[in-house]
Amino acid sequence: MEHAHDHHEGQRVSRRRLIAGIGSVGLAGLLTACGRDGGTVTTSTGETVTPQASTTSDLTGLFADANTCTLTASTTQGPYYFDADKIRSDIREDRAGTRLRLAIRVQDSEACGPLPNAVVEIWHCDAAGLYSGAEAQSSGADDGPGGAAGGPGDAGTPPSGGPGDAGTPPSGGPGDAGAPPSGAAGGAPGSGGPRGDGGGAADLTPTDDQRYLRGAQVTNADGIVEFTTIWPGWYRGRTVHVHAMVHVDNSRVLTTQVMFDEALNTKVFAAQPYAAHSGRDTFNDNDSIYADSMLLTLSEEGDGFLGVINFSVDSDQDGS
Repeated sequence: MEHAHDHHEGQRVSRRRLIAGIGSVGLAGLLTACGRDGGTVTTSTGETVTPQASTTSDLTGLFADANTCTLTASTTQGPYYFDADKIRSDIREDRAGTRLRLAIRVQDSEACGPLPNAVVEIWHCDAAGLYSGAEAQSSGADDGPGGAAGGPGDAGTPPSGGPGDAGTPPSGGPGDAGAPPSGAAGGAPGSGGPRGDGGGAADLTPTDDQRYLRGAQVTNADGIVEFTTIWPGWYRGRTVHVHAMVHVDNSRVLTTQVMFDEALNTKVFAAQPYAAHSGRDTFNDNDSIYADSMLLTLSEEGDGFLGVINFSVDSDQDGS
């Protein structure tokens, strides 16, 4: 779907270049600008970033059965989160894979209505299980997260209490709620929730300059953002998932994950480039983070799929 701001796709909105007249930078600057200037951020080059256009009626209809005030479960942010400074809807870059249009509606849990001008970030691995900004760690190429036997991309036996395991996970492994990965920065974790949010997990200091499959968007008047991405791959110890984070008024009000129907995972993974990555060991029914409420509502759309999900957030963080 084309939007009025699509000519800004790929633009890097750096922390030092965001100018909103409020002295804030990065995503914090974007959030403050959304509250003060109706969702428009102006950069030093005169370019602007605005919320996506109003949602089409067919997409709005897909959310009809998801209009809930129940708080969305929070999860760990994992070891591979960082502010990628990528304000864009198409996050694919050069990554091959089955096209996925992902639509997320953010609602306020108390008002039980759409929450406009919230910033939604998503990030996930590629078809081979790699994360941008952390390719070495997520490939098992060093001693960082996943560097132990069974790390992402490793065909060996996953370590006891592997990534996301409720037991004792390897230091910094995906889903680890304990020690942050080597080289991680001391950023603040997401807000707490029914399933925990990763406790001491810290933001990653990127170890490469790749930024594929990462991006942020501002919710429109319907509380909806859309991303064009690919169906995620997998890595040992975790089921197929996309990470998401919602920011309101400079606060991380939700850190969560979304999951995929296993019949469709099987269908997608039978084709290239996914078929080249074999040995998947963790599925929805044996993943320690999976919950039915995290499942996307999926439908076929052209050469790919459309996935929709509703996030209900405690926007003022008063516990209700």
